[in-house]
This record gives sequence, C-alpha cells and structure tokens, in this order.
Amino acid sequence: MSLVTISGASKTFAAQHLFRDVSLQIAAGRRIAIIGPNGAGKTTLLEIITGEQQPDSGTVVRGKDVVIGYLRQDVADTAGRSVLAEVMAGAGAVSGIGHRLSHIEAELAEASSDAEVEELMNEYGRLQDRFALLGGYGLEAEARRILAGLGFADADVERDIGTFSGGWVMRVALAKLLLENPDVLLLDEPTNHLDLASVEWLQGFLAAYAGGLVLVSHDRDFINTIANRVAELGRGTLTEYFGDYADFVEQREERIAQLERTAAVQQRKVAQTERFIERFRYKLSKARQVQSRIKALERLDRIVVPTTRTKTVKFRFPQPPRSGRVVISLGGIVKRYGQHTVYDGLDLTLERGQKVALIGPNGAGKSTLLKILAGVLPFEGGSRDLGMNVRVAYFAQHQIDALDPTKTVFEELADAAPRMATAEMRKLLGAFLFSGDSVGKRVDVLSGGEQTRLALAKLMADPANLLCLDEPTNHLDIASRDVLEDALNAFPGTIVLITHDRYLIRSVANTIVEVTGGTGTLFAGDFEYYAAKRGIDIEARGATEGRATPRGLEAPVARPRQSAAAAAARKRAEAEERNRRYRRTRDVRIALARAEREASQTDVELAELTERLADGSVYYDPALAKDLIERYNAARDRAETLAAEWALLGEELALAESASEVASASGTRR
Repeated sequence: MSLVTISGASKTFAAQHLFRDVSLQIAAGRRIAIIGPNGAGKTTLLEIITGEQQPDSGTVVRGKDVVIGYLRQDVADTAGRSVLAEVMAGAGAVSGIGHRLSHIEAELAEASSDAEVEELMNEYGRLQDRFALLGGYGLEAEARRILAGLGFADADVERDIGTFSGGWVMRVALAKLLLENPDVLLLDEPTNHLDLASVEWLQGFLAAYAGGLVLVSHDRDFINTIANRVAELGRGTLTEYFGDYADFVEQREERIAQLERTAAVQQRKVAQTERFIERFRYKLSKARQVQSRIKALERLDRIVVPTTRTKTVKFRFPQPPRSGRVVISLGGIVKRYGQHTVYDGLDLTLERGQKVALIGPNGAGKSTLLKILAGVLPFEGGSRDLGMNVRVAYFAQHQIDALDPTKTVFEELADAAPRMATAEMRKLLGAFLFSGDSVGKRVDVLSGGEQTRLALAKLMADPANLLCLDEPTNHLDIASRDVLEDALNAFPGTIVLITHDRYLIRSVANTIVEVTGGTGTLFAGDFEYYAAKRGIDIEARGATEGRATPRGLEAPVARPRQSAAAAAARKRAEAEERNRRYRRTRDVRIALARAEREASQTDVELAELTERLADGSVYYDPALAKDLIERYNAARDRAETLAAEWALLGEELALAESASEVASASGTRR
C-alpha cells in the first residue's frame, strides 16, 4: 500500500531547474536513500513530500490519515523545556492524554462535591483506558531508552534544552521523531551530529521501523545498512535502483554501459540521416524524403548518457614542511571542566606519517583531546610538546560558524591569506569549486556544503604538517568525500581526525586511538586491526530492538545475512590479496623505511651540530669550527637528498598500491 505517491513533479527556483518529471512511491517497509550532489534538490524533494513546498507541476498524493515525520538539518530553538519533556511531546495525543490525567488527579484533590468527583472519575476512567491502549504507560521508558541510545546520560534528560549545543539539540529532535513513530519517516542527514556508537544504535532502531523511510545521507555505510532502494537525484532527474549503496554502484555502471551502447546506435542512425539530408537537400525528386527526415530528427528524443565524473572538490593539500619523526607528545595531561575530570595523567605520542582516528563512546573526551593536540584548549596540568618543524592546523564546526555572513567567498579567503597573490587565491578557490561569479557570492547564501568547502580552503591557505580535523565531511556529498579521502591518503604529514563516517576511518586511518575512561590507547594499525584486537565484529549490523508497528502496518522482511562459510572464504580471499599487494610493493617499502630511518638519524645529527655551532667558544679553535661547519653543510645536503628520496619513494609506493588495487578490481570482475 502506497503511503505517499509523487507523479511527474517538477521544481524550478528562479532560472534554475532543480528537477523535472520526478516520480516516487513511498510504501510501508520501503527504505529509500536519496543521494546526489549538493544543490540537486534533495531537501526540496523532502519538503514537497511533507507539503511544505508545492511542485510547479505534477501531483503528490498522501494516504488518508498518514502521519509524516520530518527531521531537518536545522532545528528551531526549544529552550525552556527539559529534554525528556520535549521528546515526550513528540507522542502527540498520547502525551496530551497523560497531561490531562495529571490535571484530573490535581482537580480530584480539590473537588468539593460528590457530583464533581463522579464527573472527574468518569473522565479519568475513559482517558486511562485510552492511555493504556496507546501504550502511554510505557511512553516515558521508551523515551528514556531512545535518549540513552542517542548518547544522553540519565542526568541529562531533565536538563533544559537551552543548555545543550546545536548538535545535541538535533539529537533531541531525532529522539522526539522516533518516539512519535510516524507512518512515513523523512531523515535529512541524520548522522551528521552523531558519534559512532549513536550511529550504530540508530541503525538498529531503524532496522525494526516498519513504516516508509526516506533518507538523505552521504554516509555510505549507513545507507548500506538501512536502505533497500537508492534514488539518485542529479541533472534534473531521479533514477531509482533496487538494493543498497553497493548494489546502486553496480547497477548504475550497468545502466550507463547500456545507455552508451544505445546512444552509439542512435548516433550512427542520426549520422546516416544527416548524410542523406546533406546529399539530397537540393534534389527536387528527394525533397519529400529530405523533409520527412528533417522532421524525424527534430522529433527524436536524444539519449543522454550521464557521466560518472561529476564536478567535485578536486584538490591536493599543499606540500607542507617536513616535520621531525616525533610530531607531538602529551605527558601527564590533566583536564577538568569544573568538578568533572576528563583526563588525569594522559600520555600520548604521535609520529610523522600517522593518520589517527580518535574513537570512543560519547562524552569520553575525543573533542577535548583533539583540541589539546591542536593547541586551542588549555589544560590544568602536564605538558604538550611539538616536534621539530611542526605546524598545526585545526578544522572544526566553529570554523564554519565563524564565517562572516556579510563577506564574499573571496573576501573570507583574503582575510586568512593576506600575503597570497590574487591569482593564487583564485586558483585555491577554484580547487574548491569556487570559480567565476561564485567567488563573489556572500557567505550567507552558501549551502552547508559550500560553507564547509570554504572553511577547508581557508585552512589550506597556510600549509601545515599536523592536521587536526573534527568531522571534516559533514555536509559534503559522496563524490566530494571521495576526493577528500584521496587527498588525506596522499597527505605526507600527520592527521588526527574525529568522524562518525566509518568509511572515512577505514579509507584513511592507519592508527586508532581509543578514548575511554580518561585514557587514550593507541593501536598501531587500521580499523580492521583495532576491531580484531578488541574482538569487535565490524561486519555486524546494529542489533534489532523491539518496536511497535505504526498503525498496523506489516514489518519488512529482514535481508538474509552472509553465511559463516561465505564470510570465511571472503576473508581468506581478502587476506591473500593483501599479501600479494604487500609482495608487489615490498622492495619500495624497504627502501622507504631505510630513507625514513636515515632521515631521522640525519635530523638528530643536524640538531646536535646546530647546538654545538651555537656555542661561541667553538670558534676559538678554527680547525674545530671548520670541521663542524663542513659536517653541518654535509648533513644538511644529505637531509635534503633524503627528503627528496623519501617523497619520490612515497609517490612510487602510492602508484604501486594504486596499480595493485586496479589489478585486484579487474580480477574480482573476472
């Protein structure tokens, strides 16, 4: 049964055609992920489903009494109510009955006549039966369960919403919507403000949701877990595919290949027709046939083949200065917020080339640790020591919030790079998709993705070799995330990041720091290595928890899980491929390790020689001074040679690994 049906919908803003002739059917158990580039109209389509916007043409039919719940990217300020009260308000009629029962209890205590008591008791009995039928007595317990799953501590649920940050207010809005349990659930980027644990919990919760779900998300793992359909919105059209994101990628490739073949056949026929027209255009005996073919070409519906190469953020981080082997050391860090102690004696050392993902439960102190590493947060005890030649850059949500809404894109970058030439600034902005007239756009008219790209461009105006990144992919579409991941992988410095995007962690991180219980435990390996050490099944999908079915709709059939034998075979094949890839790149890795080792030794030698040459007494012995200067110059030249060799070997290794991946992908397809 269809809950909402969109037929032939079109929408235009000013001279921009967002989409034309879009059709979509939302039914119980159907979980549709809408994907596409920023600005394609995904949020507009959600608002058309709710009725907040109307299509320029086409129809939207909503089933009788169908309740639609909508989580927006931005929520209104609801200060003045407790978290629990706000979430309970999402239960609508049930919550209203609960309030009325409380009022009747108070009125009964003050009733002055038997008639008044009898009337109140009759109303109380009717409402009590209705309240029980709607599950009202389990309402508060359910609300607390949802809030706990989204990361709220027991003590937090009674706090005023106005005391929470915007990300936590967004979680309250999500909890309120989940408690409402509508027939159709619309979620616009629901994971943007959640940590990994909360994302896993939400996946399990939605696995038991039986209504129609429409999800706008750029989180591929989340889509793979939740969706059973993917609808791609782009170039003014909506194309629906069956399955999850991985199925979408495969089916889209097949569809494009088929379109290319069909378009090639059509183009050959068009070319033949055009040659006929050109040959016989001025021959009177063929005039009727020529005119017929001209009209046929005018009526022809040309096949347009979508390209997979969409215009995205295409950049590489500028080459930063080379740091020493040890990039940063924290010793005995003590950090408190009032009476709450986050760290009491934290030790952590990071080295050049590490790409670190900070993971851990909500409230464990990940953001606090990242800010201490970045040098933007003071601490009460301990030491923070930067290595030789280390320069730090920090990216977080506040960089986006700090953008001046009255300034243009170009003016914002100019403030961050006063010594950069105009041509260089335009080149940098162009790498982040700001070109032509777009550099003159005011910040207050930019989308969330555009503001994120501008903040990243400002960060790149002054190259650093230690990047501290807090949720860098928020508001970026999938294609832009792909390019950012490539850039982070190619970055030769050190990275520390916090992200809820598990795909990003697996793609980039070669080191995991688990933040929990006031400690930071370093795992010198990728996410799979960390999961193996901790005994975590990263293949498992969130646990399904019991959930009431809205308005009697049937629950969807769960997708079958992979068998143990198939999973073991897949893991063996992956391990064999990793071993083959390692053998193909072993010699380069050995040379790279040797260059790294010699460069570190040379760095130590240079530091010692610099210290000795700074001693004025050395120059009383001309022979000693000459020897030290010659050794210093030789060490400096050797350091430059090793740095160049290290960079060259790094590029060679990256190319070798890329070739191995291509070979692996080809073998998989065969």
